[in-house]
Amino acid sequence: MKSLVILTLLLAASLHAQTPAPAVKPAPVPKRAPTVANVPYGKHERQVLDFYKADSLKPTPLLFFIHGGGWVAGDKSGVGELEACLKAGISVVSINYRYSWQAQLAGVMPPVQWPLEDAARALQFVRSRAVEWNIDKQRIGASGGSAGACSSLYLAFHDDMADPKSSDPIARESTRLWCAAVSGAQTSLDPKQLKEWTPNSRYGGHAFGFMDPNERKTRDTRFAEFLEKRESVLKWIKMYSPYELVSKDDPPVYLFYTSTPGIGQEQKDPTHTSNYGVKLQEHCREIGDECELVYPGAPDVKHKSIAEFLIDTLKK
Repeated sequence: MKSLVILTLLLAASLHAQTPAPAVKPAPVPKRAPTVANVPYGKHERQVLDFYKADSLKPTPLLFFIHGGGWVAGDKSGVGELEACLKAGISVVSINYRYSWQAQLAGVMPPVQWPLEDAARALQFVRSRAVEWNIDKQRIGASGGSAGACSSLYLAFHDDMADPKSSDPIARESTRLWCAAVSGAQTSLDPKQLKEWTPNSRYGGHAFGFMDPNERKTRDTRFAEFLEKRESVLKWIKMYSPYELVSKDDPPVYLFYTSTPGIGQEQKDPTHTSNYGVKLQEHCREIGDECELVYPGAPDVKHKSIAEFLIDTLKK
């Protein structure tokens, strides 16, 4: 009996020695830390930005990144095209901004005023730091996804908001861009257009106050009311919808979508449908502005990605 016990123990020890130790998962690679983090460009806690400096002796172009989240959520930490741009010698800024629901609670109308005006102010602030941060003031391209894309197009198409007579040196800086390259952009905030382009559209009402600011889940639930009351907010639609702002002297834009278009047909993701891109490109071509549109199977694609477009446009 004693021999049997010893034999069993020896066999167990042998099997244990032959069993490989469980693989140790590598520690997650930390995200690149900004060169300068949480730089305030305003007094509100959301009015901060991060700066990532590219290694260069001469002033660098800049990617100005605006995060998505429907203007009601999101954060500057997830910077699209960060590594590709830095590798190409393009510095990067990523901004936070005040949410639309915060504007609504503060009684600001339309609520979209805050995130869009913050984007413009942050851009002016960055230009005011051009010497310190070694930035080429002219070569600034905006990018972002979804609401960040809409904000980028707003900047790209809007006339210069610089006030040369202002006592504030930041306000005297330009808001014009060299280019914009965006993903899943909402190119219009007009419910009549959206309904015609995509019958099951649901996005945009919150930009003009059709939302309970205390409950973000109500963001896309009042599109019918938005459409019905369109005339009451039409003056604001004309002011803030990218489609309304396009002019011949605007910089080139690049629109990237992951789905094929179907104008006049319901879409699986109506909030990010390439129908937005098709109609904006048509509009830009009519006016004479350069607009490259990319989706699966799209014709005349010159740049396969946002990074490729940004690097080619900002560095040439």
